[in-house]
Amino acid sequence: MMGVKFRRQVPIGPFVVDFASRTARLIIEADGIQHSDQEEADLRRTRFLEMRGYTVLRFWNDEILGQTDAVMDVITETVRWAIHPDNPLNWN
Repeated sequence: MMGVKFRRQVPIGPFVVDFASRTARLIIEADGIQHSDQEEADLRRTRFLEMRGYTVLRFWNDEILGQTDAVMDVITETVRWAIHPDNPLNWN
């Protein structure tokens, strides 16, 4: 995606995230039904990752499967901004 590579099951600190691009400083989490009972833990996890400079996008599995184009649009726009030269957080 725009020359940005994502890896699956990436360890970051004490967590293993679903997908991550270190170049774009972007994490994508695909949440299943088990996450409906762990909102507080997910919030702590997200805060930890954001404090390390990552943007975290969370999508429900059924959202990914049923609204794939919309999910991809969000990811594409997030990557586009992450690597944009005017982004003050651009690490490249």
